Amino acid sequence: MLKLVVLISGTGSNLRALLEALRDGVHPSAGSGASAGPARRIDAEVVAIGADSEAANLALGDEFGIPTFVVRPRDYADRAAWGDALLERIESYGPDLTVLSGFMRLVPPRVVAALSPRLLNTHPAHLPEFPGAHAVRDALAAGARETGATMMIVDNGVDTGPIIEQVRVPIHPDDSEQTLHERIKVVERRLLVDTVAGIADGTINLEEITA
Repeated sequence: MLKLVVLISGTGSNLRALLEALRDGVHPSAGSGASAGPARRIDAEVVAIGADSEAANLALGDEFGIPTFVVRPRDYADRAAWGDALLERIESYGPDLTVLSGFMRLVPPRVVAALSPRLLNTHPAHLPEFPGAHAVRDALAAGARETGATMMIVDNGVDTGPIIEQVRVPIHPDDSEQTLHERIKVVERRLLVDTVAGIADGTINLEEITA
């Protein structure tokens, strides 16, 4: 059983999609309608949900019966000390995989060194296009006709880690930041569930991706 710790900063909508897939116990193979493959079981579980603030949607833990924790940066002298405390909490659950799902902070190098390549992140753009915290806004401001969603391994850069999978998302002429982001989130959720399922069944090898 693949054990995950997931870190969030906001509503955790992508995490909810993953938790629902794990609760239901199956994940449809790629494709839809007549092209869809048979459902496959996901041999994984989220063992803890962590956050950098009590403002995050930790109620997901109560809803799904998962322990939660908060490690606030303001409680520590500097970013490195916060990262050490965060890493200690993560490692206390013995995860096989740690996922940053809407976690709006860069984790310090010691955290990356300890957890990578089994430290993943989703990003609402087709990297290397539009890295950073305002990817959706930046895509619209650039007048791009398409953007995307990316699942990647975290490194010490800003959205520069090895890419696991990414998908293009078209930008409509009447898109706002909100409407575009909602369409991207649908793709991000699928990428997240697909990636966890693939790591759990061995079809995705993170060590090979980083080799």
